[in-house]
Amino acid sequence: MMRFDEARFVTALSRASRRGRLRIGVGDDLAWVQGSGDRGFLLGADMLLDGVHFDTRRHTMRAIGRKAVACNLSDCAAMAVRPVATTVSLALRRGMTMRQANDLMRGAAAAAKEFDAEIAGGDTTVWDHPLAVDVAIVAEPYARVQPVQRDGARAGDRILVTGPLGGSLLGKHMTFTPRVGEARRLALRLGARLHAMMDVSDGLLLDLHRMCAASRVGACLVEEEVQEAVSAAARRAAVRDGRSALDHALSDGEDFELLIAAAVDDSEIRRLGVPLIPIGWVRKSGFVMRLASGRMRQLRPAGYVHR
Repeated sequence: MMRFDEARFVTALSRASRRGRLRIGVGDDLAWVQGSGDRGFLLGADMLLDGVHFDTRRHTMRAIGRKAVACNLSDCAAMAVRPVATTVSLALRRGMTMRQANDLMRGAAAAAKEFDAEIAGGDTTVWDHPLAVDVAIVAEPYARVQPVQRDGARAGDRILVTGPLGGSLLGKHMTFTPRVGEARRLALRLGARLHAMMDVSDGLLLDLHRMCAASRVGACLVEEEVQEAVSAAARRAAVRDGRSALDHALSDGEDFELLIAAAVDDSEIRRLGVPLIPIGWVRKSGFVMRLASGRMRQLRPAGYVHR
């Protein structure tokens, strides 16, 4: 029997979903559904599991609830749309207390409130297995802003990220701030020059490769520039496990920074009002890094894959 392959699974679903009232179907950060109005609405969902996305032995219930909603808010940022409401569904491990359940929902509600979204409901069940949290989100386009997809990158675009990468398991993966406001500002200021965007959830290399595949282009990262995006946490992680800090930045995942392809000059980047780190260029084909020595290194799309 064939082993589960996430990429092939999503590709098959995306082919089946491109019909009817879907403007954007499976394969982007959110689906865009045509409603009765001109703009329609966007939908997304994320499921988080104990032992995979959080650890109930180490993380508080509030932190778990916050992260569950924040992941969905990050999907809204990835497409530069406004979060409106979420549902939070829980599969509680038998033996959990009312206080634990309430604390989890307080964390979820706090994350939603921070971005003017509402908790609109959900479902709850109890079972003899680890805690699972499933959050669905509804969003809408901002006025004068078209939702940004991941499939519009063009050769010559600058590749940028909104913050440092790597080492997120040392803490950031539970405390990150979704880049909702930054995404809106970029979309308003760059307009049609903002060609593609997504959030870095599964690792820079894997997510950049996904953007390139969707856009049918390649990419060239610049080592000296990527070094500027290496986080302090990535450097600490490198000391602990012997992997290079650069490798952590390239493939750790759960950074939840925005990954951007835009037609923007370097002289303009600082004037956009959003912290941005340029890390390379979109090219017609190939997936490489230009090393400090000038040599080109072939890259592979390393990162987190569900198996």
